[in-house]
Amino acid sequence: MALVPCQVLRAAILLSYCSILCNYKAIDMPAHQTYGGSWKFLTFIDLVIQAVFFGICVLTDLSSLLTKGNDSQEQERQLKKLISLRDWVMAVLAFPVGVFVVTMFWSIYVYDRELVYPKLLDNFIPAWLNHGMVSKVM
Repeated sequence: MALVPCQVLRAAILLSYCSILCNYKAIDMPAHQTYGGSWKFLTFIDLVIQAVFFGICVLTDLSSLLTKGNDSQEQERQLKKLISLRDWVMAVLAFPVGVFVVTMFWSIYVYDRELVYPKLLDNFIPAWLNHGMVSKVM
């Protein structure tokens, strides 16, 4: 049973999101010790939403691969529920929040960088991590 490239791509995206989250959490930043920690940043919340969404996608792909050729009505019903959950998360959370974060961040960044990403953060967050956290969702 060979994996379809789409399924491999979803697994790779999930792993890349998890690696960015791990790198972000490993950074010792003063904002992480204040009220709310990193959860007060919409960029971080969006990254978690995207990771959860792609986790559901990978779970759906694995479930469909494992139940292929099975005539069990119960497994078909469970798979349809999982697919509808995946579609709901995409339509309600992942896509709207992702598009909003990317467009707002880069619009404000172009207008006045200090409002969303002060130069002080360059000491803590490397440029590749910032770009990965913000732009990867598009």
